[in-house]
Amino acid sequence: MTRTGRASGSGEARASAAADRGAPEPEGRDLEGRDPEAWSPWASGPEVTDAEAWPLGAGGPEDTSPGATSQKGRGSGSRSTEARDPEARARQICLRLLTVSPRTRAQLAQAMHRRGVPDEAAEAVLTRFTDAGLIDDAAFARAWVESRHYSRGLSKRSLSAELRRNGVQNDEIREAVDALDPEQEVDTARRLVERKLASSRGRPPEARARQAAGMLARKGYPPGLAFRLIREVMQQEGAELDEMDADAYLDPDAQDPGL
Repeated sequence: MTRTGRASGSGEARASAAADRGAPEPEGRDLEGRDPEAWSPWASGPEVTDAEAWPLGAGGPEDTSPGATSQKGRGSGSRSTEARDPEARARQICLRLLTVSPRTRAQLAQAMHRRGVPDEAAEAVLTRFTDAGLIDDAAFARAWVESRHYSRGLSKRSLSAELRRNGVQNDEIREAVDALDPEQEVDTARRLVERKLASSRGRPPEARARQAAGMLARKGYPPGLAFRLIREVMQQEGAELDEMDADAYLDPDAQDPGL
């Protein structure tokens, strides 16, 4: 029983600390000599597993924590109590997920819906957590933009699409992406082009241009900016390139981010 009390307290403390920071430090590799394709630890989006939604030690479907087996009987009693108090169940789900990483209101609502929490109880807990600062979609969006732009070089367009898929509202998305300086976005795209072209020296100019254009398209940069930067960088190298046709160089496998 003592162990359970410590785990619950530390979980709430970690959730509160995560909310105060707004987001974890970006763990993806940045553009300074490291892999710009590194995927952010937040890339999983709103998906939440059943195991994450079960409190540790309560005998959930994936629970292999020490003492879980011996607590099956007591866990059953706890779940019976939660069945009578759906808000207690909702609080446990939210605290467990927020302890792992910041989440949007929509992500938490989805997790509770999948675990069968009544909408009224879920909304009450979401409102209480938002008022307490444990849920802050605006801070989530700002941290997401900073992390994903500097670790993966994503454009405002791609960042907006990702935030929308994570359930962030349009006003908060706009505020977060507008904080990214347009000149910084161009500078990031230029550095991505320089690195891509540097890795393909010796190949035909048209093939190098096509690879660089496809890379920028997948990151959400518009064709006009992409080809202007590709031409500038290749001219600085002394490479000759015929007049470029954007349609001929676009990567057919590039995916539209959805905006």
